[in-house]
Amino acid sequence: MPRGVVVIDRERCKGCGLCISACPQKVLAFSGERNRGGYDVACVVRPEACVGCGFCAMTCPDVAIEVYRERPEAGGDGSG
Repeated sequence: MPRGVVVIDRERCKGCGLCISACPQKVLAFSGERNRGGYDVACVVRPEACVGCGFCAMTCPDVAIEVYRERPEAGGDGSG
């Protein structure tokens, strides 16, 4: 299964929660911490569950999220 890495720009996040709702794997949640703008920002709470679908980044109106997919190791899938 592909794995992803979510990077959130805490200062751009306005705490709308759309990314949290969009994530099918429940990788994101509110952090309980505030950024300089006073917004409760999203954070990654289950990094091991991320499949790299990018739904969180696609729904973020503030373009505060980037998703990177990890490449499988050569031969790790049995293809050589």
